[in-house]
Amino acid sequence: MNDMPMNCSGNMRHLIVEACIARSLLDTSAYMWPGYVNARSNPIPRSVAGQVAGWSSLMKGAPLTPPLVNALVTTPASSLAEIEKIYELAVDGSNDEKMYATAVLCGASLVRGWNVQEHVVLFIMRLLSPPMPADYSGSDSHLITYAPFLNVLLVGISTIDIVQIFSLHGLVPQLAGVLMPICEVFGSCSPKISWTLTTGEEINAHEVFSNAFTQLLKLWRFDLPPIQHVMGGVQPVGSQLTPEFLLMVRNSKLASPAKPNRKRHLSKLLSPPSAEPIFMDSFPKLKCWFRQHKAFIASAPSGLEQGNPVHQVVNGLLNMLFKKINRGNQTTSTGSSTSSGSANEEASLRLQLPAWDVLEAVPFVLDGALTACAHDKLSPRELATGLKDLADFLPASLANIVSYFAAEVTRGIWKPASMNGTDWPSPAANLSAVEQQIKKLLAATGIDVPSLDIARSSTPTLPLPLAALLSLTITYKLDKASERFLNLAGRAVIMLSASCPWPCMPIVASLWAQKVKRWSDFLVFSACRTVFHHNNEAVVQLLRSCFSSTLGLHQAPGLSSGGFGALLGHGFGSHLSGGMSPVAPGIFYLRAYPFIRDAMFLAEEILSLLMISVRDIATSGFPQESLEKLKKSKYGGRYGQVSLAASMTRVKLAASLGASLVWITGGLNLVQALMSQILPSWFISEYRSINGGETSEVGGQKLAMLKGYALAFFAVLCVAFACGVDTVSPPWKRRAKMLGSHLEFMATALDGKISLGCNWATWQAYVSGFVSLMVGCTPAWIVEADVNVLKSLSNGLRQWNEEEIALALLGAGGVRAVGAAAEMVAGK
Repeated sequence: MNDMPMNCSGNMRHLIVEACIARSLLDTSAYMWPGYVNARSNPIPRSVAGQVAGWSSLMKGAPLTPPLVNALVTTPASSLAEIEKIYELAVDGSNDEKMYATAVLCGASLVRGWNVQEHVVLFIMRLLSPPMPADYSGSDSHLITYAPFLNVLLVGISTIDIVQIFSLHGLVPQLAGVLMPICEVFGSCSPKISWTLTTGEEINAHEVFSNAFTQLLKLWRFDLPPIQHVMGGVQPVGSQLTPEFLLMVRNSKLASPAKPNRKRHLSKLLSPPSAEPIFMDSFPKLKCWFRQHKAFIASAPSGLEQGNPVHQVVNGLLNMLFKKINRGNQTTSTGSSTSSGSANEEASLRLQLPAWDVLEAVPFVLDGALTACAHDKLSPRELATGLKDLADFLPASLANIVSYFAAEVTRGIWKPASMNGTDWPSPAANLSAVEQQIKKLLAATGIDVPSLDIARSSTPTLPLPLAALLSLTITYKLDKASERFLNLAGRAVIMLSASCPWPCMPIVASLWAQKVKRWSDFLVFSACRTVFHHNNEAVVQLLRSCFSSTLGLHQAPGLSSGGFGALLGHGFGSHLSGGMSPVAPGIFYLRAYPFIRDAMFLAEEILSLLMISVRDIATSGFPQESLEKLKKSKYGGRYGQVSLAASMTRVKLAASLGASLVWITGGLNLVQALMSQILPSWFISEYRSINGGETSEVGGQKLAMLKGYALAFFAVLCVAFACGVDTVSPPWKRRAKMLGSHLEFMATALDGKISLGCNWATWQAYVSGFVSLMVGCTPAWIVEADVNVLKSLSNGLRQWNEEEIALALLGAGGVRAVGAAAEMVAGK
């Protein structure tokens, strides 16, 4: 990097313009924009010039050699033609060229090739579902002949970042659809089938299956423990993101015709994908495993009969994995001290069974091993070693390991494991330091939670299943080969420990920080997030900090004056000598909201903080005591001279923040609860300010009006985020029912059939603001509304002398409301 000039690279503006030019949204005249090209920029660095030459050599016909491949892997392609050249080699090249080409596709062009990334992901998915050769006559699936090629692709897309890339492009359902056949085929093959890669490495069916299976699991977030399913104020039977759901979305997307502009930007080498639907019945082995997975979440493994084929596999796995297992009065030992041929004996016990058969037996093995450990017949060290051996034997078994331990932690029937450093690893070396870092990081964001101090009087403990899973993850080496599997288990440990009582997460963070010091900041930040799962007051403080930072209210000296830059900051990291730099409250909330259980509580608090923020805006952000003193002074007449336009601008900002928080937190369900329950209850209940009523506050009438407009912006934005503003967005059918009930509430209140407790100026501003926004911004909503409700709203607005809005409302109601509009004009 020594030859990299500081001003060589562009900024976000350059990135956006380049992406638009690549997609024919702008022409190259954008390069002539004033200030777009920095005249003082230094020449391209030598290293970058060499990498660019690599793509140019490829386009000139240079063969794929290891040095050229290394250059192409580390440098993103700059045009679609370059990616098409690589794709052609991956399809029609020699075996070596195919391997090299797939490595290039999964390299920098996929990770940071902003101009070509959307094409790269489609090429990769097409390569993962190769067509059956015309001359293929085997009885097995043709995918088996592509095993080495598929394995390179699967390893290339195995990192957690690449999963996010597919998600950003909306291709997770389609990716799941191409991974399921690979899992079904290779999971049914014996591990005796093996292939040798060009690097000399030998792989078998178990490895190909594990790479595909773990990638599939990352797509539907199976690793969330059962307790996570009851967060958010609802209690579904299980996670909504299941393999069936992914296939349903995949079938729906492929059945829908692609937009013309989308077709125009696709590569000519890609034929339209098959629109034939795929269902779980096409994958009987996967369907059987998923059924067992759900069954063991609901209840512990049971019903295994002696002599059953699964029972035999369980016994074989137990004998293979654990060197010392006490069964009643018998002890089976396969250690090196028993016989000189123990290594050969152990190798002979390795079961040469298809992966699906092994996975079926794994939950029973885990249950037996954990039971033996709980009864002191198996030491914690032997348990961790056995689990690691199982994961090495079949990496896909991590799915069962994570699922089983998460379910057992939720059941809460196991004794706690004492993390004393003798039986289980001890976090004592840095637990106190981790706790202090947590409190310091929270305090920098304006959060003080003294109730979460860790007691020093007793040895830290973890639930036994969590301790076992944690010990397993600690045994992994931090190399590239283990990364894709450790990402799967590591995320599960964090989510599971976050669901357990405090201080489980700090204990986990302490133990992992001892193993990998460079992860300390990330682990401390993860532990901070779980604070909001255990303490509602911390949630309120975080929300208050979000509003204060965005609006620039009550900021300490030296802090930003507000805006979304202050809300989101610049991420987090070790930018200060004393540890992590302060984390912006918006970043904290984006990372913490999945850990918060009660979404209804959050929505109510967001509404309350929105009203408090409006009051602060109306009073220029000064505390009430200061305003009272100012009012009594000789300059008291100036205390309320705040521009109404400026106040409205900040009110809209506060409302957009509140709506964003509600939508992010609970999605469509929470917005529906807001419109049908929370907002009507707020208007009906008697609202009083902190000082005993709005009229006693400075600028009471103005404040009441601003609150009404804020609520109108807030409500409209919430519905728009959740359901869209047209009739094309998927949830628009639910929108009609949601808006219908809320408009009916408004009409009923206008007719005087509902007694309101809020300030009348607030209610009047809310109704007129809500209707004005619908007329001007979302006319499709009005067409969906009941015409009788529209008439009632129109009559109520006329009584307030809002005849223009009333007429516009009926005019936007379509043909059904023409008669009512004509009557209104005639009456006028």
